[in-house]
Amino acid sequence: MAAYIIANVDVTDPEQYKAYQQLSTHAMKTHNVTVLARGGETLALEGNAPKRTVILKFETMEAAEAFYNSPEYLAARQAREGAAHMTMYVVQGV
Repeated sequence: MAAYIIANVDVTDPEQYKAYQQLSTHAMKTHNVTVLARGGETLALEGNAPKRTVILKFETMEAAEAFYNSPEYLAARQAREGAAHMTMYVVQGV
């Protein structure tokens, strides 16, 4: 069953965040991730919209967790430290 990583991001250091974007793109390509949304325009219908939203599709919850814990994405996460506040979670599809 499909699973989706959803990230809400508040970038605090755009220059440093560029390194994260490059490394996370590499990780996504390495792990065959389907990108459904990555920083496009957001319109709040209820509550407050996050500043940046990313939605990634995976074949399974396990594949999403494997991506998150992979050496490639670990390098991206380390590059992001201090450059953004992020809420990220994985949700199982229907």
